[in-house]
Amino acid sequence: MRMTSFTWSNQQDSPIRLRTFLRQNGISRTLLKQIKFEGGKIVVNGVEEKVNYMLAQGDEVTITLPPEPANDIIAVSNLPINILYEDDHFLIVDKPAHVACLPSHLYKNDTIANRVKGYFLRQDYDNQKIHIVNRLDMDTSGIIIFAKHHFAHSVLDKQMQHHQIEKMYFAIVENPLNDKHLEINLPIDRQPGSFIKRCVIEGGKPSKTEAWVEKNTPSHSLVKIKLHSGRTHQIRVHFEAIGHPLIGDWLYNPDNHELDRQALHCYKMKFYNPFIQQDVVCESKIPTDMSSIIQGF
Repeated sequence: MRMTSFTWSNQQDSPIRLRTFLRQNGISRTLLKQIKFEGGKIVVNGVEEKVNYMLAQGDEVTITLPPEPANDIIAVSNLPINILYEDDHFLIVDKPAHVACLPSHLYKNDTIANRVKGYFLRQDYDNQKIHIVNRLDMDTSGIIIFAKHHFAHSVLDKQMQHHQIEKMYFAIVENPLNDKHLEINLPIDRQPGSFIKRCVIEGGKPSKTEAWVEKNTPSHSLVKIKLHSGRTHQIRVHFEAIGHPLIGDWLYNPDNHELDRQALHCYKMKFYNPFIQQDVVCESKIPTDMSSIIQGF
């Protein structure tokens, strides 16, 4: 199996510990342990070194990632995927509605992860482990990022934690919104007595949703949404809380049957790809079930 390696040159004037240098270049503690104990390598100027080694200016550092065998618990699906972007480090796909992101006891064999595993096998990639970076509710359509190795996953996990990945959505909500631009700052947590449902509740986790009205009718609004936090069901909960629940949302708007799923689509994702040293921007068209309703506005 071909191993994945990365090389940096230390340009810092003062001596620096190898462990610190690797952390500065995005190697997480978890990944560092895997490199040390699961078959990876850390080499300085062609010689394998331990992480407490002191680097001098001009030293060349190479890490080799340990092999990552396929996830045996994820079955293979050969259903097609719609690829929006791919390089040696990331695969970005357009998830249709009614497809879960990861297998569960209810959906074992045909999630987007199953389909990506089938794609990796058909492409005969050396690394076939599934690293899903972001998730969408089963009935939300749109952009999903997969990392092709642990380092790429670690890099985007850090960006997610620091809210550096831009995520944009379209939603169709009930009732026209009066403001062209709005910010919803309401705390969210699990609804008491429910395992699935979330709600706005005092003492919940701080949550911010920003939205722009694209189109109004006497009974609906099409809104463009930017998430500034990533709480479970955040968009659905926030818009229900302000009296504009998403159409078709069986959990937060159960009396509305205009669509057979919540009218929510992740249409844009932007993140920094350090391996090519530039931003990656992906966009996905609004799916036909939502666009047919919009055309009726």
